[in-house]
Amino acid sequence: MSKIPQFVKYAAAFEEAVRSDDWQALAPFFHERTRYDAELPGAFGGSFDGRAEVLGYFKQVLDGFDRRFATRELSLCAGPRADGDSVWLRGGVRYTAPGRPDLYFELEETLTFDGEAIVHLADRYQPEAIAAIEAYVREHGAALGFGFSVA
Repeated sequence: MSKIPQFVKYAAAFEEAVRSDDWQALAPFFHERTRYDAELPGAFGGSFDGRAEVLGYFKQVLDGFDRRFATRELSLCAGPRADGDSVWLRGGVRYTAPGRPDLYFELEETLTFDGEAIVHLADRYQPEAIAAIEAYVREHGAALGFGFSVA
């Protein structure tokens, strides 16, 4: 059976957590032993093991990056596509900040489920997307208060 309906529920709950800052509301979507691989540069990325660590990372990256912008707009570029216990999609995100250029990049995301729970989440970025993020952080990060740099 396709995992797309479960993905859709998760995606809606994620956006609600962004609005409410209640990351524990996402706990039922993740297996206790889930792993998240965020292939981003420097302080943005890494691998996170276990539900608590993944949820903590979500809060950290939203507070330290996304919330520094005036707006965050998501777009679906391709998918979602089911493949057994996994769901794949390619999406885009546009950030805006007064007096700064927009930042736009795309990423691929794969969610693998064990039953109804996400056991692995992986975000992948093309080299051009990583370069755009790094350049933006170098040029505008201090002004937006990121408090970190990219390596």
